[in-house]
Amino acid sequence: MITTASERVAALVEQVRSGNVRAVSRLITLLERQHPDGSEGLRLLSSEAHPRLVIGVTGYPGAGKSTLIDALVRVYRRQGLKVAVLAVDVSSAMTGGALLGDRVRMQDHADDPDVYIRSMATRGHYGGVARATCDARHVLEAAGYDVVLIETVGVGQNEADILQVAPTVIAVVAPGLGDEVQAMKAGLLEIAHIIVVNKCDHPGAENTLRDLRQWCPVVIGTSATTGDGLPQLFAAIVAHQGQHRARHVG
Repeated sequence: MITTASERVAALVEQVRSGNVRAVSRLITLLERQHPDGSEGLRLLSSEAHPRLVIGVTGYPGAGKSTLIDALVRVYRRQGLKVAVLAVDVSSAMTGGALLGDRVRMQDHADDPDVYIRSMATRGHYGGVARATCDARHVLEAAGYDVVLIETVGVGQNEADILQVAPTVIAVVAPGLGDEVQAMKAGLLEIAHIIVVNKCDHPGAENTLRDLRQWCPVVIGTSATTGDGLPQLFAAIVAHQGQHRARHVG
């Protein structure tokens, strides 16, 4: 019988280690609320979290971030990997919770026990991610998820905090940017390792690709709904992760 707070936290941590989804959600909620039990649980897990494939996805609203993430989830699941998605949304002025935006596009995975999807409210935190996003990532790593995808708020250029959470950052843009490329050079494009021009079946895609390739070394055109360009995107992710590991080993 659990009688003390420390025993309660220890039991929760054991459930997280076993991959219990309810326990994972409970611990992340405690961390979001800055509850002492959350901090203690994270401390107990921290030494056991193992490096995973962590990818940040940022970009302007309407570019198709959620659709692209949905496509990434499908491919990683076909490889037999457990996948978690942390989708950061602005907070509701009424409840303080997350405004879910277009998260419904990911609900096809709701019945897959090896896919975990969590919306996180910013709760007034700036920089594109929630205050507890990094902690939630560590919980998911300890729970055995092989891939963690983190979708930022996507409000524009002020998304730099994702660099502290994810070693690989993808910026998703839409065709027809025109003069906006100049403004993006000072913000969004600076933080991204891979630029994805999504919806490449739309007019203006070739011009946008050409303009961005003048400034960015890795620019890929995709159509997340059809799968066009996804093999090239996966190759770019693998290449960047390899470079990241080589830098840290060296």
